[in-house]
Amino acid sequence: MCCRLLGTHQHLAVDIHLSVDDRGGLRLRSAAQRFYEGLIGFNLPLAFSRVANVCEWFDERDQKFHIEVNVQNHVWGPLFGYIGSFTVNWVTIKNGEIPADLVPVRYERRE
Repeated sequence: MCCRLLGTHQHLAVDIHLSVDDRGGLRLRSAAQRFYEGLIGFNLPLAFSRVANVCEWFDERDQKFHIEVNVQNHVWGPLFGYIGSFTVNWVTIKNGEIPADLVPVRYERRE
């Protein structure tokens, strides 16, 4: 399990469970969610949490990566879904030259 900071200001910390699906792709499932801003931090109640199931895999037949996303809430039901594919353009960068738009907005150590 790992934790990711999400959102435009990265205020939402989400635990992510990672596994491998039947196609050999990655399966990510969100779990506990917490809100953080400065000294304020709290667990989001289940009624306001979203559960995301994401599967990503590579298909040799069409030479594309595929993704399937389903987001739901335990109270409200399905909220969002997406199925699509994409190709990758690998770009070589030197250490320390990460483009500014890819650098995280904030870094925090919480335990």
